Amino acid sequence: MTTHHAAPARHRIALIPGDGIGPEVLSAARRVLDAVTARHGIALGYTAYDWSCARYLRTGAMMPDDGLDRLREHDAILLGAVGAPKVPDHVSLWGLLIPLRRGFRQYVNVRPVRVFEGLASPLRAVRPGEVDLVVVRENVEGEYSEAGGRLNRGFPDELAVQEAVFTRAGVSRVLAHAFGLAARRGGRLTSATKSNGIVHTMPFWDELVREAAGHHPEVRWEQEHIDALAAKFVLQPGRYDVVVASNLFGDILSDLAAAVAGGIGIAPAANLNPERDFPSMFEPVHGSAPDIAGRGIANPFGAIWSAALMLDHLGHPAAASEVTGALAAVLARTAVRTPDLGGSAGTGEFTEAVVRML
Repeated sequence: MTTHHAAPARHRIALIPGDGIGPEVLSAARRVLDAVTARHGIALGYTAYDWSCARYLRTGAMMPDDGLDRLREHDAILLGAVGAPKVPDHVSLWGLLIPLRRGFRQYVNVRPVRVFEGLASPLRAVRPGEVDLVVVRENVEGEYSEAGGRLNRGFPDELAVQEAVFTRAGVSRVLAHAFGLAARRGGRLTSATKSNGIVHTMPFWDELVREAAGHHPEVRWEQEHIDALAAKFVLQPGRYDVVVASNLFGDILSDLAAAVAGGIGIAPAANLNPERDFPSMFEPVHGSAPDIAGRGIANPFGAIWSAALMLDHLGHPAAASEVTGALAAVLARTAVRTPDLGGSAGTGEFTEAVVRML
């Protein structure tokens, strides 16, 4: 009798290398993905898209009009970096990243932060293993809304109005995700607020946090004003587990936390559509770093860790933890470091070290 084994499910991955070091770090992430998926029998199929500032300078658009339709059938999006000196940041951001986040309802931005053995934190009192937190950022509304405008341009009484938009649905769903994550982790959650100075949106946020907490009695929670929280991230980063914040506060806090962990080059991010109605997007936090692009010295750590987050999202937690374990092992057991981490290894050398650890 012949036994037929079903072929592994094939996940469709959209690759958007983007600008600067984006193609270099995405190539490194793919090299690691190829190694770990071969071991676990996971099938990934890739389609690459050249959407970038280079495309904008060539065609006047970061991506084609039907860009979202082209990506819709994929299971996940892996992005390198976006940005170039000749294209204003608001043009590149609103031409690609923000339409993807909003069009695909990727309303949860998850940024894990760890202090690894072998990579010293700039904070002298922080030891490896003491800092292991996740910043959960509301990703599609809040302070980064499109509501507002400019009046009287060029005159002495010129003004700009930017409206923050907080909806019950938008805040509640990101809080549900954050409290759920806290319940699965250490059972602790901190909410970033500024209700002593921002009199409408932030008290509303606080009320919804209290409501969400009522559904999760197993989670101990507190709220901190963003200014005090930023200070405590530096003074006592080890006391935090899951931190939930609005779009602006989460953006700033997660970069600060990455710096506490030893560098923005190691930080990953997941833009999640938890309902899985649309593809989620995974990207390193670092920018396109045009000053070092093409020199083969970019740090692929953040892109490789982002690829691990993608594997976890696709339902392969064992493979994902092997990748993060390999990243940790390279730092703990070898001297292989890219220049931003104080070493002299190139992108390829660091990537090969990670593959060897797998």
